[in-house]
Amino acid sequence: MEHKGLRAADQTDAELFGRIESTLYTAAVADALDELGIRNQAMTENLRPVTVRHCFAGWARTIACADQHYTPAEPYAKEIAAMDSILPGEVVVVSTGESRRNAPWGELLSTAAVARGSRGAVIHGLVRDVKKIDEVGFAVFAAGIKPVDSKGRGIVVEYGTPVECGGVVVCPGDLVFADFDGVVVVPAAVVPDAVRLATEKVTKENHTREELRRGAYLRDVYEKYGVL
Repeated sequence: MEHKGLRAADQTDAELFGRIESTLYTAAVADALDELGIRNQAMTENLRPVTVRHCFAGWARTIACADQHYTPAEPYAKEIAAMDSILPGEVVVVSTGESRRNAPWGELLSTAAVARGSRGAVIHGLVRDVKKIDEVGFAVFAAGIKPVDSKGRGIVVEYGTPVECGGVVVCPGDLVFADFDGVVVVPAAVVPDAVRLATEKVTKENHTREELRRGAYLRDVYEKYGVL
């Protein structure tokens, strides 16, 4: 069943994503979530960028896969429907149960995602066609690379529903933010507060950095700005 509460990103969303990507970083957002009492929103450390482009923010479009040990008559039916459901401004989040049987993501899905307006993908599993994904210009985080197809090995079982990815429960419409440090998921209800707190922390860190560069003692700067 597809979650019905999703909508295409508008200009305000696009500006928010651009501001997050250009001025924030995942560590600051993770700290902001800690301050809000929402911990453990950073995905596992084995989810790493496999493409040159590695920074993106957008609303979660979730897809759940499961291992399969036979080939059905229409092995790609729900996968095709899931990809065609992607809306502009979304980040594709694929749960596989940490499977290593196959690579459920590759060049053609990346091309389709770009055409739908997706901003990136996080695959808690394996991917393939990485050099070609780079040529498409799409950003992908994954747990590894393997050149085998999903046909007869894995299948999309649902999309647009809450999934567990990288140790975090991701709901459709949550904010997904990725950079070289990793992937952080911000629950939709706290996005404004998390972005505000993260922005405040980055501003304080910028002041701290400049004063440290000028030779100030860490103790004095910490007492002044309260960040470390």
